Amino acid sequence: MRRIFLPACLVVLAATATARAQECDRSDDGQQMMNICAGEDYQAADARLNTAYQNLIGSDDADGKRSLQAAQRAWIAFRDAECADTTAASAGGSIHAMEVSQCLTRLTNERIKQLASSNCEQGDASCASPDEDEVQ
Repeated sequence: MRRIFLPACLVVLAATATARAQECDRSDDGQQMMNICAGEDYQAADARLNTAYQNLIGSDDADGKRSLQAAQRAWIAFRDAECADTTAASAGGSIHAMEVSQCLTRLTNERIKQLASSNCEQGDASCASPDEDEVQ
């Protein structure tokens, strides 16, 4: 049994690594490619979030930094729990990875808007509004 299990696991891991190595091709409407594209969308949103967070964390005083760090940690816990809950119905299915990535992307883009608006000075019309749609 062990002799069969280990090679089977290695094949699955190799297939997963190959899938992750592929780049998004939005003209391919296969589920595996849609999962890859959704994952790339989330990675891009996460990079934007990290930039927005670093811009804020670098400009605050010590108390502001601690407060923002606590808020960000709490938001990450919320985001992960929210996406786990809203995608639970598809768990175990081929669409699940895409649904999780889409949820993470949506909530991450919302958080980017929140962070951007918290960095605005009152009356600054050029500053991002939390109601503006983010282009993906």
